Amino acid sequence: MSDTPIRPATLYRWDDMPKDELSNTISRRLITGDQMMLAHVYLKKGAIVPKHSHHNEQITYILEGALRFHLGEDESQEVIVRAGEVLTIPSHLPHKAEALEDTLDVDVFSPPRQDWLDGSDSYLRK
Repeated sequence: MSDTPIRPATLYRWDDMPKDELSNTISRRLITGDQMMLAHVYLKKGAIVPKHSHHNEQITYILEGALRFHLGEDESQEVIVRAGEVLTIPSHLPHKAEALEDTLDVDVFSPPRQDWLDGSDSYLRK
C-alpha cells in the first residue's frame, strides 16, 4: 500500500467545462487527471490542424463527423477516421488533420499535454 493519499473521484459535465476558442474553426474543452488528459475538440468543416508531433501518446475517437489524417514526416500515410472509429497515434509521430465535415473528436493524451494547459500551443491558435 502506498503512503500517497488517495484523491477523491471527480464528476465533470462537458457543458459545464469552459470552451477554449483556438480559432474560428477549432475549439476544445479539457478534463485533466494526474496522468491523462481527455479533450472534446470541435472542428468545423475545412478546419486544419497543422503538422506537429509530441511526446504524448494520443488516442483519437470520432463521435461525429470525420477527420483526414496525414501521418509521418512526409505525410505519406493518409487515414480517414469517421464517427465510431478510433486512431492511436504513437509518441513523436508527426501528424496533421483536416475536418472533412463538422466534427466532434475525443482526444486522450498520456501524459497530459502541457502546451494545451499553459497555452503555448501556438500551432493551433490563429
